[in-house]
Amino acid sequence: MRKLLLAAAVVALGAGSTACASKGYVRDRVGEVNDKVTTLSGTVEETQERTRKNEAKLGEHDQKIGEVGQKADGATRRAEEARSAATMAAEKADALDAASKRLVYEVVLTDDKSKFRFGRAVLSDEAKAEIDRLVEQLAADPKNMFLEIEGHTDGVGNPKYNEQLGLQRAESVKRYLYEQHNIPLHKMNVISFGEAKPIAPNNTRAGRSQNRRVVIKVLT
Repeated sequence: MRKLLLAAAVVALGAGSTACASKGYVRDRVGEVNDKVTTLSGTVEETQERTRKNEAKLGEHDQKIGEVGQKADGATRRAEEARSAATMAAEKADALDAASKRLVYEVVLTDDKSKFRFGRAVLSDEAKAEIDRLVEQLAADPKNMFLEIEGHTDGVGNPKYNEQLGLQRAESVKRYLYEQHNIPLHKMNVISFGEAKPIAPNNTRAGRSQNRRVVIKVLT
């Protein structure tokens, strides 16, 4: 009986010792986990802080890019306004220069003589011959000449179309003078009156034929 009691006491002591060892192990593991969680939390906070700073920098960059874009748009707009103003000034200067010149003589290329067909801006051989004779006159009397080339149409069709057609006819004459006779481009000016300045009634075929014309004015 004494031996049994002693054995029981030994077993109890052994069990108590094992329980104490298990609790200590758990506390150690829990402490390690807490340390890792604390470290991880700090890393996450640092990452979040860096993210906020990067977002702030990106916001600043976007703002600067927007400002640069606005400045570029403003510069483009000012350049366009300056170009438009320069073009208007040049046109006014040309108009004043032309207005101050004296008409020496003029050559009229009409459909009935030079075959400016209805709706066409192509120079016929007859028109080219008239222009060649004009250039011979200019060469025989060389002065500081200036050529004003007017394009005209009959009254058939849309006024805007006729204005464009008149310009095409005047440009055809200018191109021929430049390419075939080397007349400097700055010595010539083209203008279209379309159907606005008829020289004959538009209610007859003969009248419409006369109105389809190009007038070359020699100014000095």
